[in-house]
Amino acid sequence: MNRGFLIWAGLLFLFANPSFSQFNEKPIINLQNEDKAFLNWGYYLGFNIFDFKVNQRNDLEPILVETTVGFNVGLIGEMRINNHLDLRFEPGLFYSQRSIGFPGFTEENDAIRNVKSTYINFPLLIKASAKRIGNWKPFIVGGIAPSLNLGSGEDSLDDNASGTFRMKKNVLNYELGFGIDFYTEYFKFTPSIRGVFAITDELVPDNDPNSPWTGNIDALLTRGIFINFTFE
Repeated sequence: MNRGFLIWAGLLFLFANPSFSQFNEKPIINLQNEDKAFLNWGYYLGFNIFDFKVNQRNDLEPILVETTVGFNVGLIGEMRINNHLDLRFEPGLFYSQRSIGFPGFTEENDAIRNVKSTYINFPLLIKASAKRIGNWKPFIVGGIAPSLNLGSGEDSLDDNASGTFRMKKNVLNYELGFGIDFYTEYFKFTPSIRGVFAITDELVPDNDPNSPWTGNIDALLTRGIFINFTFE
């Protein structure tokens, strides 16, 4: 499963699901006061694809990254600023796995590193919404998202020479995305698509500065796509 599939699947859900579309000419208005509260709470579930952007020092054979689908789960706290802006805090747990293929090796045990990451994410976001139309309202969202990588291996004394790929615990990202709020009879349901982009380098270099694994990497930066389903 690749990024393109996730994006198109998310778009198809956003715009083709008859259970939540409610694009009727004169729908019954649900939850009319839902967005008027100063504070709102909710939770989200979803899935992700994490990738790496690898900046190499020399123009040699590229380092390859293979991605898989992971999952997301988290909570939402929202503070109303005005009719169109909200400040959101969305702490969550994100699990992902990536495989990195290094050139120049003949043995798979040396050439492949499977990187399993469990991130605790602390995004602080601004949500900018359009005017509500019936029972739906589109929005864009973006902000800063510090993360803690519980599986980083940063403190390990071993490195790739012993089969251990190390990453930094603390990462700073930014997030950008869009979605649609659907107002059902009992709750607000929100599918959304979001991209995450690391600002800080995550690589912990090997002890040997000329390491065949990390010696040619100038920076390793996470890139990812989330598709989340929110209930408020």
